[in-house]
Amino acid sequence: MALVEVYRSYRRADCDERTLVLAAVGVASELVWLGDSFAVLVPEESVITAATHLKDYDEESFSRAPEPAPMRVHPHAWLGSVGYAVVLISIARCAAGGLLGADWFSLGELAPGLLRSGELWRVVTALTLHGDSGHLVTNIGFGVLFGYLAGQLLGPGIAWVSILAAGAVGNLFDALLMPATHHAIGASTAVFATLGLLGAYSWRRRSTRSARWPYRWAPLIAAVALLAFIGAGGQHTDVLAHLTGFFAGTVLGVVYGSFSVPRSDRALPQLLAGVSTLAAIVGAWAWALIHA
Repeated sequence: MALVEVYRSYRRADCDERTLVLAAVGVASELVWLGDSFAVLVPEESVITAATHLKDYDEESFSRAPEPAPMRVHPHAWLGSVGYAVVLISIARCAAGGLLGADWFSLGELAPGLLRSGELWRVVTALTLHGDSGHLVTNIGFGVLFGYLAGQLLGPGIAWVSILAAGAVGNLFDALLMPATHHAIGASTAVFATLGLLGAYSWRRRSTRSARWPYRWAPLIAAVALLAFIGAGGQHTDVLAHLTGFFAGTVLGVVYGSFSVPRSDRALPQLLAGVSTLAAIVGAWAWALIHA
């Protein structure tokens, strides 16, 4: 029986792949060494069939988008979560004690009427105030967890400056949509912004043509499920703020994931981002206290 060459390569692994492809469609083949390369041979009557299947395989392999590299985790993600907890506890103590003789709650709460009149610091300061210890502990718990996960993906500094920005935007949307008499405090807007950021960023990083839809959409579906489970209950829950925070974080996550916003393993960029986050909070409270 005459054998005809249908494929040749200097790499044996390439020829092995082709023999497996032919075996899967019932075409007998033989792998031979020609002295300077490998070749795949098939019976003469199977040449057309073999060539057709190998051409289809090559075209499919060429068009298949490569899977993204596994997301590396930042080793110092915990630093941002620790900083978050320290900031919330410190401001809670200042507010409870009326530091500098000021009413921190009236100065810093999200009050749409006052915000629309120019008191823009409230979109940040409201994120740091809490009504009681239960409210504070809950937001610290979820914020530390979600913030740690975001810090693993982006680094602690970049993650937390992004979380603060998304939380502030969420508060801004909440204030624009709620009546002027509405009042709100708490870090939950930023917590749900973090959840949206995590889900959308992971979704975009997984969005390749070769990935199956459950794999691609799982992070975003999980984020929405968590939003519904922990963000829509409670008598005094500001559901709209949770939704606007989640929306702001989701948009930011899509942008980061779509344009491959780099996370940096270098200390300086993370440090600068972290210092910027703290400076924004201190600056907002300084602005508020000046108007006391």
